[in-house]
Amino acid sequence: MKTNPVIEGILGRRSVRAFQERAIPREDLEAIVACGQWAPSARNRQEWTFVVVDSRARIARLAEAMRRALGRDAYDMYAPQSIVIVAHAKGAEFGREDDGCALENMFLAAHSLGIGSVWINQLQGICDEPAVRDELDALGVPADAEVHGVCALGYAAAPGAAHERKSAVVWVEE
Repeated sequence: MKTNPVIEGILGRRSVRAFQERAIPREDLEAIVACGQWAPSARNRQEWTFVVVDSRARIARLAEAMRRALGRDAYDMYAPQSIVIVAHAKGAEFGREDDGCALENMFLAAHSLGIGSVWINQLQGICDEPAVRDELDALGVPADAEVHGVCALGYAAAPGAAHERKSAVVWVEE
């Protein structure tokens, strides 16, 4: 297979689910979010809101509200150092797809900077649970927004695992 630094970065990225207690420099967070902003969006609408939370205490409060809403015994979003919440207006056409593109760009940017990441998708469907909405409001997520994903970030405490690729590839040639 042909390769280059971009392909190597894509193939080398793993989801990280254990993070060190080590601050991420602001300039790295700014670069990661900028890469999210430069993701493709339907009709180039660029309708995202990115909310950067660089406080483990604030993240823990949101995770606790999510834990209660989900009815889980324990839930902490893997205790990341920082998160980037990607929000879109409720019911926005292609909002989920746009958010996925922005998240992937941020995951790849983080990986290129030696920062681990994982997609947190549990906010889907619970954004309007009162305790969750209170936390989202306090963080500055627009009241009319839904969250399709959160980019959890931190320096890996343990490496992410590579898993076998299971998807099918169909080639059509003349």
